[in-house]
Amino acid sequence: MSVKMGANVCPITEERSGTVREVGGQAVWSLSSCKPGFGVDQLRDNSMETYWQSDGQLPHLVNIQFHRKTTVSQIYIYSDYKLDESYTPSRISIRCGTHFNDLQEVEVVDLCEPSGWVCIPIKEYEEMLMCTFMIQIAVISNHQNGRDTHMRQIRIHSPTEGSQYPLEHHGKFSTIEFSQFRTIR
Repeated sequence: MSVKMGANVCPITEERSGTVREVGGQAVWSLSSCKPGFGVDQLRDNSMETYWQSDGQLPHLVNIQFHRKTTVSQIYIYSDYKLDESYTPSRISIRCGTHFNDLQEVEVVDLCEPSGWVCIPIKEYEEMLMCTFMIQIAVISNHQNGRDTHMRQIRIHSPTEGSQYPLEHHGKFSTIEFSQFRTIR
């Protein structure tokens, strides 16, 4: 799996371009564990100085539940090995489904001392974008065999209208019939 990492990868720049929008604010977030004062609020506060810190056994889980089926194109995670060392994730599993009981692993990402934003493209099959009710980000292991983990920020991207379907370069399809069947597999 190919991920983009580093200082030149910035989710906010992509959001400003108008091709994607951040949809994490439309979801309900929960964590498998956290230290007091280091939870979801810190993970979503747009500050690289704050972070979520887990407090328990691996794997550490971030659960993101949408109220309606949502198309997801990328997940951005901000981690900093220089600041967090053994708390930095080294292997992450991305799982999608309709609820906790039917999650399917869609990506596994190995991180080598990440410093900055990591972009994880989310695809279903044959390069189709993922439409899901729930995303689970599981930290499988940390650098230096660390027990707890730090994640500084997570952003979830969905394509904006007109940029999400691969047939777009053939023209805009706007009939009711096409709209009804465009997401059926």
